[in-house]
Amino acid sequence: MRFAALPLLFAPLLAQAATLSVCTEASPEGFDVVQYNSLTTTNASADVLMNRLVEFDAQQGKLVPSLAERWEISADGLSYTFQLRPDVAFHSTDYFKPSRALNADDVVFSFQRMLDPANPWHKVAQSGFPHAQSMQLPALIKSIDKLDEQRVRFSLNKPDATFLATLSMGFASIYSAEYAEQLMKAGSPAKLNAQPIGTGPFVLRRFQKDAAVRYAANPDYFGGKPAVDGLVFAITPDANVRLQKLRRGECQIALSPKPLDVQSATGDKNLKVIQTPAFMTAFVGINSQHPPLDKPQVRQAINLAFDKESYLKAVFEGSASAADGPFPPNTWSYAKDLPSYPHDPEKAKALLAEAGLADGFKTTIWTRPSGSLLNPNPSLGAQLLQADLAKVGIQAEIRVIEWGELIRRAKAGEHDLLFMGWAGDNGDPDNFLTPQFSCASVQSGLNFARYCDEELDKLIADGKGHADQAERAAFYQKAQQIIRERALWLPLAHPTASALTRANVEGYQVSPFGRQDFSRVKVN
Repeated sequence: MRFAALPLLFAPLLAQAATLSVCTEASPEGFDVVQYNSLTTTNASADVLMNRLVEFDAQQGKLVPSLAERWEISADGLSYTFQLRPDVAFHSTDYFKPSRALNADDVVFSFQRMLDPANPWHKVAQSGFPHAQSMQLPALIKSIDKLDEQRVRFSLNKPDATFLATLSMGFASIYSAEYAEQLMKAGSPAKLNAQPIGTGPFVLRRFQKDAAVRYAANPDYFGGKPAVDGLVFAITPDANVRLQKLRRGECQIALSPKPLDVQSATGDKNLKVIQTPAFMTAFVGINSQHPPLDKPQVRQAINLAFDKESYLKAVFEGSASAADGPFPPNTWSYAKDLPSYPHDPEKAKALLAEAGLADGFKTTIWTRPSGSLLNPNPSLGAQLLQADLAKVGIQAEIRVIEWGELIRRAKAGEHDLLFMGWAGDNGDPDNFLTPQFSCASVQSGLNFARYCDEELDKLIADGKGHADQAERAAFYQKAQQIIRERALWLPLAHPTASALTRANVEGYQVSPFGRQDFSRVKVN
């Protein structure tokens, strides 16, 4: 299988203007993005194959039209009416030939399959709908109505200031109702996850797990045909190998470089470094449902035991700032006055004794095998945490688990301590709070702290129920205080988002949210 992928990976050497090869760090879990929550899967599906009603433009810092060319919001905030862009074509492949352009039926289908338990597509999603559930959309959306072929109205049960921004997230991608009907009639709904159809700038051609994903440019893309004819994701878990491939010209873009690789590339005239502050937080999720991690003193002791400054120097090598809570510092409503946990092993020991664990306890640390933007050196980070915990009497076994399996098992709540990261999709602070700390998100599996608290849940809900930003910020600052005091996470870092490109690549931008847009990238 490895050798079969070589012609694909070396194709850019023969026709650099025609094919863009991107070295990525992991395989997607699938291509039916509504079933998954990892950024790797969003990048390989939603970002290249799909579109949403609206998109968040990181450069402008605002929501912009996409499949919906305009929208109206009722005065009471309970009704959103979208006017769809005309003549948007779905992908045409050897397994599906669309008979019509995108219309309101596709929008209704795309959301009803996630919201309506009676919908036949709701029952066949093996991984469920984690984002829709954690964002509490079934309780929020009262109805979705087709007003005519090009207009759709969403009616809400209560005002929600985050609703429009939520529609820019990857899971809110619009699918072809016609294709879905074809698959269901054929008794093969699982093919939606392997043979996706979208409206996006690229069309899926072939996927070789742990080797490559190959796409072709969509000549009928409503945003204009991409500047390259083909796109290849060369799956390369080792960051060192990604850099080597980039230098040899086997890839034109390398994602998730290590900090030292960024420094090395800075002095290379054949390469470019592209960076931006990331709207992301790296953390260790502490499973509050697993004793003795259910005791706040134990979670606080873990925070006090960890030497975060040494961790940042060793793992991020100056490319990240320390995290004290879930929000990056550039988030509106960021609680900058909350005290951070100092490195205090003696106080950690005292708290363990207070919890009846003076002799310590045994636990596990879960991490991934390959590095990423939010975890550049998984092995070293886990070893540093293990050593610091041992100094206060906590014996932690490190378990290295393949990325897809790690996500699946963590969503099921099997972990104790979990190295993880979260990227906000749209600049709204709720994009951290609802998925990571709401009660509904415990059920969907995205709440890696596995913590459900009535007071915290109400603060998060109240924040979404107000349109005024200052009022929302007051709720969110109180929520951050609870998260900090109860030590639901061991916050680690806010990284700088970086990518390395060949010098002849133009038009590529790094998103602070980790999203990818290759539709305007040129290879000269």
